[in-house]
Order: sequence, then structure tokens, then C-alpha cells
Amino acid sequence: MTTPGAPEARTLLQVSGLRKTYRSGASELVAVDDLSFTLTAGGALGIVGESGSGKTTTARMLIGLERPDAGQILVQGEPLAATVRGKAARLARAKAVQIVFQDPYLSLDGRISIGATLDGVLRLHGHRDPAARAARSRELLAQVGLGERESASLPRKLSGGQRQRAAIARALAVEPAVLVLDEAVSALDVSVQAQVLNLLTDIRRSTGIGLVFVSHDLAVVRYVCDEALVLYRGRTMEHRPVADLLNSPGHPYTQLLLASVPRPGWDPDSISSRRRELAGPR
Repeated sequence: MTTPGAPEARTLLQVSGLRKTYRSGASELVAVDDLSFTLTAGGALGIVGESGSGKTTTARMLIGLERPDAGQILVQGEPLAATVRGKAARLARAKAVQIVFQDPYLSLDGRISIGATLDGVLRLHGHRDPAARAARSRELLAQVGLGERESASLPRKLSGGQRQRAAIARALAVEPAVLVLDEAVSALDVSVQAQVLNLLTDIRRSTGIGLVFVSHDLAVVRYVCDEALVLYRGRTMEHRPVADLLNSPGHPYTQLLLASVPRPGWDPDSISSRRRELAGPR
């Protein structure tokens, strides 16, 4: 929501009518169907759903790992190319959107130190002066709460939380407009989750980067996001400010997600029954 008289936030990401299907023989699975949303500078959108809801397919389309069958993705007003050829085009797309996966080893090379990883990314993106690259690497690591010891370490020598911080630093090295986080804290314990989520909140407020937070965990989305979009079988059920959506869920699927969180008096049999009722044809 914009304060009266305040300048309108700059649009970083505009997604319109995305659709993605997978085919196997004569059968067809619609993974994402008519998905649309907008993300502004410094904003954080949570995309919420259970396994099979289409949220990871959405994340993969946002970074170009999957090609949508229909729809458009604009980053700072420019279409995200479905296919890229040549080094310059690949680097341009990398600067548009980066991703942090649940498993940091998907973006960290286990054979080289964290510092060497950052140096390689910076060199690839045109930072030619070694001293300037070293200074920028130290700055990135400090931004995520890591220091010289972690810089000199191989990924396997770090804790899970430290590895995820290093993966975030690597993604930030190219100064992307948008950072997609696909279940990026789900493998961490609760105390480390909170540290990483606080870090992400600080980064988006200080840099203006936009965050797309893909998660099944409603508590995480409440903690870090401004808005939440609920996906069920690839379709948007609700898209509202996160506090409104979680305090007053309107769709039965959102209500089911909230009811599925274990707590005193929780009845898993009742949840299973409601899930079966909801799982009819679209």
C-alpha cells in the first residue's frame, strides 16, 4: 500500500499470465496456470503452497530454467528471454534474476573456497582489478555476516547456515534486481532460520532488491514477506498482504494450510478429511 503523496515504488518484476504444462504420452499436467503478480523495489512476495502446487516450477521459470508455454516475465520493463545465446546475454539475464536454492551446494563449488567462488563470479561479470574484486568479496561476506575464516574455507567446512549465507553472497555479487529463494531456509534449524531471514530483510531494505520467497512454511512467509500468494494445483487462490491473508484466510485451501500447522489439540485425521474434500476436480 502506498502512503498518500509518497512516490510510487518502482516495478522490478511483472509476471503476466504464466502457464506451464508437462506432457507424458497422452496425459498432460498443468503445473502453473494463468499466474500473474507484480513485485516492486524493496518488496518481498511469498509464494506459498504444498508439494505439487507449482511454486518451484514458478521459481524455475522466473530464472529461465523452465520456459513458460504462455505468458510474459518482465524484469525492470524488459522481457526475460526464454532462451539466451552468447556470453553477454547470459550475463544480462544473471543480473536480472538470481536464485538461492534449499541446497547451497547447487550454487557453491565444493572444490574451491567461498572467497574463490565470489572472486570467480565477480571476474565473470567484468570486475578486472584483483584488488577491487578482493575488496568487493570482503564487502559481500560482511553483508551476510561472514568473515575471513569463512572466505578461506571450503563449503563442507561451514555450517548449514554459513553455507546458505555464502550462497546468498554469491547471488548478490552480480547485483540482481530480483532474488528468488526456493525453500532457502527450510533445511535450517529455527534459530539459524531467524538469522538468515533477518539478514534478508536487512538486505532488501538497504539495497532495494526484490525478493520472491517460495515456501511451504507460513511462519517464514509471515516473518519476511509483505504479500503472500497462495498456489493450489498451479492456480492462484489468494494474493493479499500477508497479515490479512494469514489472519483472515478467504479460500478453503489457505484455511487448510493454516489448519495443517501442528499445535495443541491438532487433529491430523480432520485435516486429511478436509484435504480429500478439497482434492476434487478443478
